[in-house]
Amino acid sequence: MVGLAVGLDAQREAAGTWARATAERDHLPSVPPIAEKLAGIQHALAAAGASLHLARRGASTVGFCILVPRGGFLEVRYLATEPGAWGSGVGRALLEHVQQHARRRAFARGELWVLADNARAISVYERAGWVATDTVEVRGTAGRVERRFVRNFR
Repeated sequence: MVGLAVGLDAQREAAGTWARATAERDHLPSVPPIAEKLAGIQHALAAAGASLHLARRGASTVGFCILVPRGGFLEVRYLATEPGAWGSGVGRALLEHVQQHARRRAFARGELWVLADNARAISVYERAGWVATDTVEVRGTAGRVERRFVRNFR
């Protein structure tokens, strides 16, 4: 189940998921401290209208996304699932939630950025109807190339 979440505890849960997911994705020798990832989560949530949405199985957080209204579209600023939940449909459920959220708020389209070499995530996005654009940029502090994806919600 995916739902809106508020408060520092929810932000810490999202930061923990992000830390574990990026460590697994990037084959890091250890999981970065949650405090390192919390700053990015809080920065994204500081954007006007931003909201945090957690995916839960029972009492456990298994994924999250941060959604930010930007002009005429809805930006997916973060989307991650716990590595132990990869391949179990959590990403698909989060993306369905994004679509429902966008439609309830009358957003006709969405946008997200994904690391250009993250084939697993790209496959999930494409199966959910997101389309790669030709727009690529080095974004953030990691210095890695990201590709812009878009989706129409109507």
